[in-house]
Amino acid sequence: MFNLQSKPPIYDPEAVQPMRDELKFVGFEELLTPEKVEEVLSVKDDSTTLVVINSVCGCAAGSARPAATEAVQNDLIPDRITTVFAGQDRDAVDYFRSNYLAQYPPSSPSIALLKNGKVLHILPRHQIEGRTHEEIAAELKNVFSQFTSKKGPSISAEKYKELVHARACGSKIPLNEN
Repeated sequence: MFNLQSKPPIYDPEAVQPMRDELKFVGFEELLTPEKVEEVLSVKDDSTTLVVINSVCGCAAGSARPAATEAVQNDLIPDRITTVFAGQDRDAVDYFRSNYLAQYPPSSPSIALLKNGKVLHILPRHQIEGRTHEEIAAELKNVFSQFTSKKGPSISAEKYKELVHARACGSKIPLNEN
């Protein structure tokens, strides 16, 4: 499954799958490899891309993922909505951080809006912790209204009502045995 240069996931992949599925349910594309990160983010066509660095921590479960899923139900959303998973897609996360977020300290979770490979807005962990998902979603929607033009929402209101948020915290997730 992993080549010799790849860093294996820290946490049991099956245990974190619900955390991945939460974002995928509303249309987030997983960027699992450095190559996929580069393919998506190197495009210079004035489109916007939201990247959520997902995490197993409590603030990802309680604030970041619910905020990101709610924000993309807005009437204006980024052209692409994507995610990489810290501690899981380690090579992809490292590549994203070093090539697109080099001026920012590593932060998981975090949410960044990019255009032409440049950060327009970023919410690092310290701006996520202690805030409700509604506050974060409102900030993201405001940012979307300034920088995006694609019509939302990412999925229908009926489908969004079916979303189940993964509320598990990293302290309860088993480490990967491989």
